[in-house]
This record gives sequence, C-alpha cells and structure tokens, in this order.
Amino acid sequence: MTALLKKAFTAAKLPKHEKDVIAALLLEELKSEAQWTEAFKKSQDQLAILADEALAEFERGETEKPEPDE
Repeated sequence: MTALLKKAFTAAKLPKHEKDVIAALLLEELKSEAQWTEAFKKSQDQLAILADEALAEFERGETEKPEPDE
C-alpha cells in the first residue's frame, strides 16, 4: 500500500471491515481494468483490418455521407 493510500485510510478513520470493503472494490476494479487492457490488445489486429477495409471503401467511393437526424 502506498503512503498516500495509507494516509487516506488513516484520515478516514474507517472501521477495519469498511476498509476491507474498499480494498475489495479496488482489487475488483484493477482486475477489470486488466481484463479490458487484454481485450483491447487482442482486438488491435481485427480493428486494423476493419479500418483498412473502411478506408478502401471510402477511396472507391462506396460510402455515403450520413444524413443528420431530422
């Protein structure tokens, strides 16, 4: 735990069980963030292929300018 996080917990004077709840939430958030990072890393090749296809369609004049909703 960093000094700043320790200071935050000390300043908050939370009971131990509440600190455990916050810690569990932080750990879950970190896990979720790692999962998103991995998902984006795995999708980069597919996203590049889709971007190349979209650009090729645009260059061939196969795309249309979207009309704003009325």
